[in-house]
Amino acid sequence: MPCRRAVTALSVAVLSAALSVAPASAADPILMYSGPDRTQKLIEGARAEGQVVLYATIIVNQALRPLAEAFNKKYPFVKMTFWRGDSEEILAKGIAEGRAGNIIGDVLEGPGIGELAVQANLAEAYTTPAVADYPEAYRDPRHLWVVDRVSYYSLAYNTKMVPKDEVPKTYDDLLDPKWKGRMAWRVGTSGGMPLFLSTLRYAWGEERAMAYLQKLRTQNIVNFAAGSARTLVDRVMAGEYPLAISIFAHHPLISFAKGAPVYSQLLDPVTTTSSTVIVTKGTKHPHAALLLVDYILSKEGQETLAKAEYYPAHPDVPALPTLDAVVPKRAGVPEAFLTPETAVKLLPSSLKIWEDLFRN
Repeated sequence: MPCRRAVTALSVAVLSAALSVAPASAADPILMYSGPDRTQKLIEGARAEGQVVLYATIIVNQALRPLAEAFNKKYPFVKMTFWRGDSEEILAKGIAEGRAGNIIGDVLEGPGIGELAVQANLAEAYTTPAVADYPEAYRDPRHLWVVDRVSYYSLAYNTKMVPKDEVPKTYDDLLDPKWKGRMAWRVGTSGGMPLFLSTLRYAWGEERAMAYLQKLRTQNIVNFAAGSARTLVDRVMAGEYPLAISIFAHHPLISFAKGAPVYSQLLDPVTTTSSTVIVTKGTKHPHAALLLVDYILSKEGQETLAKAEYYPAHPDVPALPTLDAVVPKRAGVPEAFLTPETAVKLLPSSLKIWEDLFRN
């Protein structure tokens, strides 16, 4: 029952009231400092701290390493290290460190991280002048998180197995009997399967969504829990599954550009979510943590993410033109933006729907 255990583990991480971190000492006042000498204070403090640790969901060679190299070049007196995992892995790791009173990850980043960390009592309030450039919906009024990038989700399909004129282009197309047992979605993550279910409930309303899901259940969707969402795209490329549902839309395009037999197809509405960045309660390196947050949210940091083929949240930093096919506004496809609060609110009940309808 590995699939059920994976999703159960996610449920425990998300509904983590019982796993709240141990009470931490008072937050360093620098975290909410906004005086004119803020940057100088951060540099002086970070120089003394000497290091900062980022836990993030972004792919190492694609973006994490370039981000670290750019930050270390700008602040050579701070050694930035990182660890990459899925959102629930990062959250579980942060909670474990908090309960042990030994915080290692100073900054956490990823889809759903902000609200999940708030629920787990893991996020510390902070301020950064960078938020002035961001839409209000991308800023937490409690100062506990800021959106640093957005994500769009699509189908991934094997171009050798699925002729272009047969690629599903609507949610109803997924109900075609020819796809029965030939589609997969990622379980055990706050993206993938739960996000697909939450999007339809949010965009269509419960009645219409549930009527559709009752039909979709007969398609015997494969519950994939043997790796990350990126791993599932690799399985589509290898021909193990012709279709994968609710995949990061840019991943197939990146592989297609390298010659792989895989591509993306947006569905109306396109699921759109955000990744958020927090400062961990009890951080040992508050000055360096803020310098890193400032950098990630700056135009320079956002351009680093854009060059790595991610979707920056900064309104003045566009995604690369090579990703136009999966940017809803550029592709002319409506989107359903799930705020961090909405995604987290719907997650437990979407997992329950999966348990009732799709677990096999």
